[in-house]
Amino acid sequence: MSPSLEARQLTRRFGAFTALDHLNLQVEGSKCIGFLGPNGAGKTTALKMFTDLIFPTSGEAFINGVSVQQERKRALGACGTLIETPEIYSSLSPREALELVGALRGMRPEEIRSRTTEVLEEVKMADWADKKVGRFSKGMKQRINIASALLSDPEVVLLDEPSTGLDPRGMAEVRDIVRGLKKGRRLIFMSSHILSEVIDVCDEVALLNHGKLLFHDTLSNVEKRLTGGATSVDLAFMGPVGDDTVTSQVAPLPGVVSIARVDATRLTLTIQGGPTVQSGILERLAAARLGLLSFEPSRSALEEVYLQEISKGDS
Repeated sequence: MSPSLEARQLTRRFGAFTALDHLNLQVEGSKCIGFLGPNGAGKTTALKMFTDLIFPTSGEAFINGVSVQQERKRALGACGTLIETPEIYSSLSPREALELVGALRGMRPEEIRSRTTEVLEEVKMADWADKKVGRFSKGMKQRINIASALLSDPEVVLLDEPSTGLDPRGMAEVRDIVRGLKKGRRLIFMSSHILSEVIDVCDEVALLNHGKLLFHDTLSNVEKRLTGGATSVDLAFMGPVGDDTVTSQVAPLPGVVSIARVDATRLTLTIQGGPTVQSGILERLAAARLGLLSFEPSRSALEEVYLQEISKGDS
């Protein structure tokens, strides 16, 4: 059975304020879902109801088909969570902190020892296993927090803006860890207000604003909504690429619909066609020896859809 997460009419009100408004969302399978929205959209409120940290005003949350509100222990047994930014006692080592988490979860001592070694490797903190946490940077502490969410080897992992407050290096490290988690046949549900983060690590995006779900779709389908079925690809070159070169060697390639220049060394192509067409374009560009450095899905499509949808909700 594939891991799954579902919200049915999930609603939370605080007095007259509605933080989450009848959220209906169902995700299933081994992938990463970006729960995207501006600050205050209701993302953390939703995650807290998925983990039974707060009760819904109405509606229900399910993990692997089990109601969190009706069968809390059974539902959360398959789930690892990192909500907001928990603190670790500075006098503990990562190994000691994870032993404490494992004991609280009711894991067997031998299982705790085995999984502690595995998860510290997974978050690239094995060399620091017996150092005091008080000496760690914020990014290192966050990696230990992620390790604690993985300790029970969960099928479903809920991460609440895991890179918030980190410096660029720390953010990159956390994103790299999340990308690695996708290889473990887990369902990862990650809230974020950072577009680039969702594009870098997620397979699907669910956009929330003012407590309401605006859409849930794959990143590729979001792009198609904007481009009418075409695909946008960003190209980066080692040096400047002249207009004559673009006209003579890039524009004529089969499948290229349009070209937008970002700057002297970067272009965005709109391509009509699937992976085979894109692969052919990449091969021809490499053969042309233009100094191509990267060929990746465009970041602009999701950004444009994001801004359009958010502006609709704000109007």
